[in-house]
Amino acid sequence: MSKLICSFEGIDGSHSSLVLKSFCDQMNLAFEPLGVPTLRHVATSVLTQKSHIGLLPIDNAITGTIRDGYDLLTQYNLVPFTEIQWKMDHRLLAVDGAALSGIREVYAHPLVIGECGQFLGTLTGAKIIPCEDTGFAAKEVAESKDPTKAAIAPPTVCQLYGLVELAKSIADHPENFTRFILFHAPTPSEAVANLRKDVESSGQKTSLVMSTANDAGALYKCLQVFNESKINLTKLESRPKLGKSWEYLFYVDFEGNSEDEKVKKALQSLEEHTSFLQVVGSYENCPLQKLAEKKPAKKTTQPREENWSAEMLPNSSKNWPKVSRAVSPKGSKIVVNNVTIGADDFIVIAGPCSVESKEQVLDTAKWIKENGAVMLRGGAFKPRTHPYSFQGMGWEGVQILSEAGRTTGLPVVSEVMSVDQVEKMAREVDVLQVGARNMQNFDLLRAIGKTQRAVLLKRGMSASIDELLCAAEYILSEGNPNVMLCERGIRTFETATRNTLDLSAVPVLRERTHLPIIVDPSHAIGVRRWIRPLCRAAKAVGAHGIIIEVHPDPEKALSDKDQALTFDDFVQIMNDLEKIPAINHY
Repeated sequence: MSKLICSFEGIDGSHSSLVLKSFCDQMNLAFEPLGVPTLRHVATSVLTQKSHIGLLPIDNAITGTIRDGYDLLTQYNLVPFTEIQWKMDHRLLAVDGAALSGIREVYAHPLVIGECGQFLGTLTGAKIIPCEDTGFAAKEVAESKDPTKAAIAPPTVCQLYGLVELAKSIADHPENFTRFILFHAPTPSEAVANLRKDVESSGQKTSLVMSTANDAGALYKCLQVFNESKINLTKLESRPKLGKSWEYLFYVDFEGNSEDEKVKKALQSLEEHTSFLQVVGSYENCPLQKLAEKKPAKKTTQPREENWSAEMLPNSSKNWPKVSRAVSPKGSKIVVNNVTIGADDFIVIAGPCSVESKEQVLDTAKWIKENGAVMLRGGAFKPRTHPYSFQGMGWEGVQILSEAGRTTGLPVVSEVMSVDQVEKMAREVDVLQVGARNMQNFDLLRAIGKTQRAVLLKRGMSASIDELLCAAEYILSEGNPNVMLCERGIRTFETATRNTLDLSAVPVLRERTHLPIIVDPSHAIGVRRWIRPLCRAAKAVGAHGIIIEVHPDPEKALSDKDQALTFDDFVQIMNDLEKIPAINHY
């Protein structure tokens, strides 16, 4: 096949350039990349025959429809022929010697800024500067040699422009995909026609743009056409129509080819209910890359049918109506970034008792993630019985945790101790932990209830189950439903262990509340060698997960060294848990 000229927005190192290279390599195409300044230039370069094909992004998993992509295809009657889904790997890059705390300017494509809003919000004092594309952003930072500047770009840019990574996995969600369309001019060249024959199809899709009248039921009539034709919609998104008050354009994708008879008839019917209708085109789905080989699904037992009834609730449930299982008989789920708590999967939260150094936290975070943990715990503010014990690193420790979370992609759990810490902690960590000593600090519970951050509420050392549920009610009553309860052991007359782990509380709580239940064997038992069997027991009795303490060198831990697990201990526990089915009923 003759050499194809392929246009894209940006310069070498942009995501678009990587998508094109991957596509052409897979198709064994000899191609010449043509980087241009804007998406409009991509479209016009193809239209004016400066390039054979072009690449446009049309939507993103986080920010939604990229309207310029659809609009340019429709405006110039360009012909899409291949859809590519590309995982956006956003990293914060800077010159060698730069530190995250010293960054004052961040360069990124405007769309990328929208995809990384949560991370950028943690860079206090940094100015966010939109620029042409990710490749340009990286090149600008490299040429400046300024350690206070950083760029958001893919990792391949490091070698290209001599940069280093300060943080990875910084998108608002790790499963962040952008959908690109490869297109050609209305009259394709011979080379493009041959390429279309070579593209293997794994299913066809059609895109269109339509507008409906501002009448009740107008959109319903359009959707009814697809329903009656048994055509499956894969996308429906709207935006205001420029220059027309109260009129909207709808971007629609569906399965099927516009040349199929069934689809043709549906489109004819659709015209009767629309004020504007333009078929963007039909195209193939290109299985461009296997970005991450999916692990085989775990074998799980089927959950039993729920047999809960309101009669199971005690009279005291009137004191915690929002927490009561009657609110959500099937149980609630809490989503923290890419982790769901309260679902079928048993989750493991792990990390050091106290933040002691950046190296300690990062080493632990990487290890636990590689071995199956889904969240990172760590104490920056430590409530200690003795006033001269290590009290934690404070806000410096919070920054270390936050950075480790961004680097590994693990959501972070850390304890908040006072009302004045709540607002700032809610910006820095993903889950606010309320310790056992603060379970009945009602001002703190109310303040946390005014946030929307997930909460891990630990049972007080001498608290009853009813008191724990009342404490949770304080948080929910202020509008925050994202609470998980933690059984961490209670004080009894027994002195052989640090506390007595009340595993019987798990089925009781599963019956009385819809909130997820986490068990903390580390604080309950206080002895390293006894934690492992309690982890197994927690899963067997029906908990939704565990939170355990792990340290690279427990003997040197500054707090609770006797209960800190080694890395090897952690691996053994994770292997144990694999063999125990989750209990998805109370």
